[in-house]
Amino acid sequence: MNWIISKTRKMNYHTNLRALMLPVWEDIKNYQWVVSDLEYMSSDPVPINYEQDYFILSPEEFSILANADLQIIWGVICGIPADEEIEIDEDRLPYVEGNDLIWENGNIQLEQAVIEIVCFDSSYTILKFKNVGLSEKFKSIFEEAIELEKFK
Repeated sequence: MNWIISKTRKMNYHTNLRALMLPVWEDIKNYQWVVSDLEYMSSDPVPINYEQDYFILSPEEFSILANADLQIIWGVICGIPADEEIEIDEDRLPYVEGNDLIWENGNIQLEQAVIEIVCFDSSYTILKFKNVGLSEKFKSIFEEAIELEKFK
């Protein structure tokens, strides 16, 4: 299922990974993460910078990112199970701005990804899950999330 959060009191700002990942953390804490098209503000050191177009983060690096005082303004974050090999086509990196496909249900930009988080201009957070159980856990905490197909 695919969700969008436009208004919530559970996060101080979009996209607060610590709050977003809380309902599913035990299930995804060992995932690898591909982060691309990123623009952020952070008062904490994080394992990413603006020198690269994308990053592949280990579970430990993602934990640092998720627990940092970090506001993601734009970006795509894809979670991939640890036993999957990550294949990146640098000519087709996941992106947000100008990508109408982010608004489509079921469209996860990396085939291996089980979860995709789309950070849209500090205004919306879109979460797409291939795993129904993860989606239900997320929705049980973020009941204000709207089904992506019903948003617009």
